[in-house]
Amino acid sequence: MKKQVFYIHGGSAYSNYEAFLNDLKNEPIRDLPGAQPFSKWSDILPKELADYDLFKPSMPNSKNAKYQEWKIWFERYIAHLRDGLVLVGWSQGGYFLTKYLIDNPAPVEIKALFLIAAPFQPDDFGGEDGGDFAFDTSRVGELSKKAENIYIFHSKDDFVVPYEHAERFKRALPSAELVTFDDKNHFLIPEFPELIEKIKENLEN
Repeated sequence: MKKQVFYIHGGSAYSNYEAFLNDLKNEPIRDLPGAQPFSKWSDILPKELADYDLFKPSMPNSKNAKYQEWKIWFERYIAHLRDGLVLVGWSQGGYFLTKYLIDNPAPVEIKALFLIAAPFQPDDFGGEDGGDFAFDTSRVGELSKKAENIYIFHSKDDFVVPYEHAERFKRALPSAELVTFDDKNHFLIPEFPELIEKIKENLEN
């Protein structure tokens, strides 16, 4: 059987509904006719990981995400997962996976957990604050019992989730590998070979 990778994308979450409405009024429109399509690294995961089973679900209502909705949808996939799973969460996806694994037993044996530009705590993320995805930060160390390997990827110039969040994850998870970049912002980039290489390293060992 093919080894499995489960990727959860980012999103936005708000404690205050008015803040969400305000962002809807001011967020740039990127999909007008003739606009240059925005290319991001997650779009090429199916090609880069073609030798593996890649789960890449569209999580519910990602513009104003609710933890319970994401939890329900994620758990719909559990029956299809096998031991040796690699979990990858980018931004809100990493926030979700952290909370889920703190609050619930690991659904299968997790070979590796990747937290990509993930928030550690509620903050002002450009008008949003992470909503009800916040977790008990004193329990983050429990993740080391849920995943064989943990990787924290963050860039010092991240303009959405400050780099200090990665440092807090590292302090709570001293055995995790912190991979730091200087110029990859919030990983709004077309290619991410460093991540692909590390994912394959875990799948092949």
